[in-house]
Amino acid sequence: MQLRAFLSAADDVDADSDTVDDLMDGVGEEICSSMTDQDSLSGLSDTEHPESTPDNSIFNGAISADAADSDTEQIDPTELRALEQEAERAWTKEEIRRMMCFLKEQGMSAFIKEYVVVRQIPVVKLLFAFGIPLCPELRAKTPATLLYFLRVAISRVLRLRERLLRYNTIEHAVSLIQRSRRIIILTGAGISLVFTSDCVSCGIPDFRSRNGLYATLKANGQYDLDDPQQMFDIHYFKEHPAGKEILFEIDVISPSHTDVRGYSFASQIYPSNFTPSPCHRFIKLIEDKGKLLRNYTQNIDTLETQAGIKRVLQCHGSFKTATCLLCRKQVPGVEIEREILERRVPYCKTCLEVHRAAEAQKSKVTKKGKKKRNEWDDDSDDGDDDILAGIMKPDITFFGEKLNDEFDRALIEDRNKVDLLLVIGTSLKVSPVSEILSHLPHSVPQILINRTPIRHINPDVVLLGNADDIVQYLCERLHWELPPPTPQRGSRLDAPEAPGKNGKRSSTEMMGGVEPVRVGESHVWLFPGAEGGKWVEDIREKYNHAVKQVAPHSEPGAKKARVT
Repeated sequence: MQLRAFLSAADDVDADSDTVDDLMDGVGEEICSSMTDQDSLSGLSDTEHPESTPDNSIFNGAISADAADSDTEQIDPTELRALEQEAERAWTKEEIRRMMCFLKEQGMSAFIKEYVVVRQIPVVKLLFAFGIPLCPELRAKTPATLLYFLRVAISRVLRLRERLLRYNTIEHAVSLIQRSRRIIILTGAGISLVFTSDCVSCGIPDFRSRNGLYATLKANGQYDLDDPQQMFDIHYFKEHPAGKEILFEIDVISPSHTDVRGYSFASQIYPSNFTPSPCHRFIKLIEDKGKLLRNYTQNIDTLETQAGIKRVLQCHGSFKTATCLLCRKQVPGVEIEREILERRVPYCKTCLEVHRAAEAQKSKVTKKGKKKRNEWDDDSDDGDDDILAGIMKPDITFFGEKLNDEFDRALIEDRNKVDLLLVIGTSLKVSPVSEILSHLPHSVPQILINRTPIRHINPDVVLLGNADDIVQYLCERLHWELPPPTPQRGSRLDAPEAPGKNGKRSSTEMMGGVEPVRVGESHVWLFPGAEGGKWVEDIREKYNHAVKQVAPHSEPGAKKARVT
């Protein structure tokens, strides 16, 4: 069972091929088969329940790693008791508490450096502090494999962040934004979307919603895709002409599904077509007030730059530059703007020149040859005209491509400076950006602004609904004036003026006079557009039950938290 759990964790904690081979050494085929047939991560999946605590029971040394007949063979009770006694002697409760505090504040790398490299504590002993007594067979694995075991244990602790219970209300969220000076803002597609009739506020199609790009590609069935995400798979893009075809020109079913309209995906998300949303302008306002440490965006539309945000890291790349897939020459994105907007595949000018020069030279040689040998006249076109110059790919990070080093450097630089984290408009499903939260100190307050809850994180204040409405509401509570869109002058990337939006409206007017509603006595607040479903109902029931238990002991005249 221990082995199965560690192998399953390879999906979340990178394990190189040598480590996997070492793990599988001595494991029979029957055990391997059972690993694929059963969900061995029941003890690892508690990140789906943010308020749970780590349960390492699945790792406890009850299973022999080289059991040949069954993966449920029990260790001898005497041996098991010896393991338990060894674990009890390894660390005191106070030592474990200090270790966990160090880990949660300093992160995985610092923990490994301090306890493994500097203090040279054996990994087997460190694992006892995480409640994992390794069985004898696993202790015999290579040092690299043992370190993998430790990283799995560390990852579980970092993901199970405990809420800071002193923050619960919108007043707390406002106060945190007001007093913080080094805010990290992590954003996704939701800051460009408005959730009415599946339209988008900036006109940009999203990817994962019910009528998003992936669902549309799957429903359309026009391209030979095993998975719609292959559209952004770098290997598929290079090996299959359809990959290029889809990126630069695809057919997308309209949101109403009543007609089919052909348009270029690349041209549809090109920055010159859009106006930054209120969320973009909210981030710019935070930067103007000297509060923004960095905006980590997963979006590729460069609307952050268009909004004037300077401290932005486009984690998945953008249209700002483009690179030739053949010669690797990089050019400013504006150089391929015309081709993209006209729905044509952009080619590298340098490669084209080289190709044309080669064709001209070949043509001269061919003409000379034909005068000498008439049999050459019978040669048909050998297809050289189909040899394409390098394609200019916008510097968007595809699946299968590593994020650039700037992401890692920025995260290392920011983790010890940040004093507040805002997560806005993202489901946090794409790694490694989704792992940012586990790299930050657990003492840093977290606020989530999103249409739906994110079940694998545990923010301190959750504001569910349309992100634009929520940030405008926060601006009113902060007594801040959200700036209007400001076009960038002298470029085709100018932001077009949004028609009919010159008059100011309060956030309450925008939300139809509806104030946000608190879910029970919890930290969750619902704005228009919120989609919480059973998760919200479970939160409501949990906190209502807690209030009933506490109520008899409440002080006379105590007031309930005000719904704001």
